[in-house]
Amino acid sequence: MKIRIVDAFTPRPFGGNPAGVVLFPDAHAFPADDWLQRVAAEVNLSETAYAHPLPGGPGEGEADWALRWFTPVTEVDMCGHATLATAHVLGETGLVTGTVRFAARCGLLAATVHDDATITMDFPTSPLVPAEAPDGVERAIGAPVVSVHDTGEHIGDLLVEVADEATVRTLVPDLAAVGRLSRRGLIVTAAAEDPGRGYDFVSRGFFPNAGIDEDPVTGSAHTALAPFWSARLGRTELTGLQGSARTGLVRTALRGERTLLTGSAVTVIEGELLAAP
Repeated sequence: MKIRIVDAFTPRPFGGNPAGVVLFPDAHAFPADDWLQRVAAEVNLSETAYAHPLPGGPGEGEADWALRWFTPVTEVDMCGHATLATAHVLGETGLVTGTVRFAARCGLLAATVHDDATITMDFPTSPLVPAEAPDGVERAIGAPVVSVHDTGEHIGDLLVEVADEATVRTLVPDLAAVGRLSRRGLIVTAAAEDPGRGYDFVSRGFFPNAGIDEDPVTGSAHTALAPFWSARLGRTELTGLQGSARTGLVRTALRGERTLLTGSAVTVIEGELLAAP
């Protein structure tokens, strides 16, 4: 059984966010949850994605493949970078051409592989609700807070706006304190200091409750960042830079209740998973 490590939201190896990808092309069901979780713990990346084709094949029903994502410690409802990685592998191996539709815990998702090898994903927009800054949030991130929004059930984060890009880049949060503030974690963001550098806003994501201290590039967070910054900047198409050590760019296009996320991916490791389910 093949297992691949794919760097997502980057065109070059060793950037972006790495994800494990395991396909079950000849199966119509997933192995036991315990096995899926053990493999994700062994891979020990932000997420490992698993996918299998649905009966009927492409064009029959709503979705073509079933898709699930596991962190090293838990299954999650929504994951952008591992979806991008899965679509990349499906296209690279010839199992899918054009658009693939996934059935996932957060609903129907789609990913389209373009001729230039970029991939556009169609995700539900996260509903933003203004919130009062919870007690301890400024101590948790070590910086003053400009605004706070709740991101809804699918990602379960707090979106925290701070003063500027430099503040985002230099944060050294108290992760134990971050874990007490929301179900999954915090997305911290600010406007780009210089949009001429090729991005409109910057963010970082801290998700200790999902076993991820800092996620290198968080696709799902951009389903909240897109409406947040589109409202402030007056444009529906933007580019976000996630300012982790690896960094990565996510192009966003707000389409009402749906958000399009576009990025690149590259396979860096392909191996054999010997521990069969």
